[in-house]
Amino acid sequence: MSRETIQSADSRPNQPSLGFFSRTQPGLSKSCRGAFRSPRPSPKSGQADGAIEDSQQLDIQKLKEKRDMLDKEISQLVSEGYSVDELEDHISQLHEYNDIKDVGQMLLGKLAIIRGVTTKELYPEFDLDVND
Repeated sequence: MSRETIQSADSRPNQPSLGFFSRTQPGLSKSCRGAFRSPRPSPKSGQADGAIEDSQQLDIQKLKEKRDMLDKEISQLVSEGYSVDELEDHISQLHEYNDIKDVGQMLLGKLAIIRGVTTKELYPEFDLDVND
């Protein structure tokens, strides 16, 4: 493909064409190529600094309320006999179980490929539950 062909496929003038390395595909809409817009709304020009400060104070108050609610939940769980160390150990064991299960699924998939069957067809042979 010649440089002219590549440049004609890229409709952006005064910019070197990157050919296959273009950030957007030629068929994508212009909204994809527009200027960056922050997901956070910018303060309105007529909005006073006091309104921004009030909004921030409201956000802080909501976060404090959420923190207090979470502290109450933690206290309730501790009073019911749960401990942070026990929960961390349980989470660690769940991660280990999931890692082992992933390896088993990978091996089952490779065996299914070798035998030319689906993994679902192998489940009964190994006494596995399809819903597990």
